[in-house]
Amino acid sequence: MSAQERLTDALYGAGWSTVKKLPEPVAARLGRTVADLTWKRRGQGVLRLERNYARVVPGASPERLAALSRAGMRSYLRYWMESFRLPAWSRDRIAAGVTVKDLHHLTEAMDAGKGAVVALPHLANWDLAGAWLTTELGIPFTTVAERLKPETLYDRFVAYREGLGMEVLPHTGGAAFGTLARRLRAGGLVCLVADRDLSASGVEVEFFGEPARMPGGPALLAQQTGAALLPVTLWYDDSPVMRGRVHPPVGVPESGSRREKASVMTQALADAFATGIAEHPEDWHMLQRLWLADLGPAKGTS
Repeated sequence: MSAQERLTDALYGAGWSTVKKLPEPVAARLGRTVADLTWKRRGQGVLRLERNYARVVPGASPERLAALSRAGMRSYLRYWMESFRLPAWSRDRIAAGVTVKDLHHLTEAMDAGKGAVVALPHLANWDLAGAWLTTELGIPFTTVAERLKPETLYDRFVAYREGLGMEVLPHTGGAAFGTLARRLRAGGLVCLVADRDLSASGVEVEFFGEPARMPGGPALLAQQTGAALLPVTLWYDDSPVMRGRVHPPVGVPESGSRREKASVMTQALADAFATGIAEHPEDWHMLQRLWLADLGPAKGTS
């Protein structure tokens, strides 16, 4: 393990061990302070965030983009402060922290017994949404996590999410898709963050007027298992509450090859994601390259 990897692991470990002990107002202030300091440094992540926002808010002035990126970093640090504290939150605190519109799309799909695939973009706090599902609604689910370096950091994230009631599978290794399909055929729930492709086999979509790639897995799982495919978008408002919306199910086209159907379905996901992101751009935590025009030889890097 390199010195940088040891430092990264130690910082995340300190976050989970220390921040969760802070009073909530103190943690919130700490998050805003760190966000503002990071924003003022104008590092690669902040600059990339502004470039991404320029696609979401076309014609925005430099001043508007700067204000958006500052709000975006505050939202991003709110995500981290909440995530560090989530293991110490009570069931009542989790329940009070989330409200979701059109939840009937999910409950009806689960009641039908065919399972459901929930696909989300990097909006607000998807971990909090998952904790709310498992604790408040009593719906366990399976998800996939990108393998991080060092391995100890990946293990921390797995332990954290499993502690919130999630089953976590590694993104790499080839076995995740089959396990997810089995969970769905048993009537289970699968939740996947799906606005950025991490493989070489992503589906090309039109996203805010430009081509990008998104994972085809959610659509392929829904096709193969008969599970409902549900886009979900999240956002923060000025209160401590995170809000969300379950969008109507994405149907499977009647004709076309498996890949062609997946393309149509993934485009429908991208359209739903774009709706939520356009309404709350500051809560979209995309600090990496996404659009094909921005991707160089090192695909997916900042």
